[in-house]
Amino acid sequence: MRKQKRDSDFAVTAFRVMQEATGQKEAKPEKPLSTEGKNPNAVALGRLGGLKGGKARSEKLTPEQRKEIARKGAQIRWAGKRED
Repeated sequence: MRKQKRDSDFAVTAFRVMQEATGQKEAKPEKPLSTEGKNPNAVALGRLGGLKGGKARSEKLTPEQRKEIARKGAQIRWAGKRED
């Protein structure tokens, strides 16, 4: 399932939010993730693991490991944004 595309213009987004807040336009309800055809127990366990995964991983890393991961991430993020 693809995410619904949202307006990237700040003014358009602010105008839409203002209309929804004042009741001039009804907000579209967010659709919950479909669990149809899936084992509900597996879905619950996957969500539980996802909620605690990043925090648990960071607690196990040494400060040096966290620094190295951050450095690599920054290099990847900035690799395509150079102006030569």
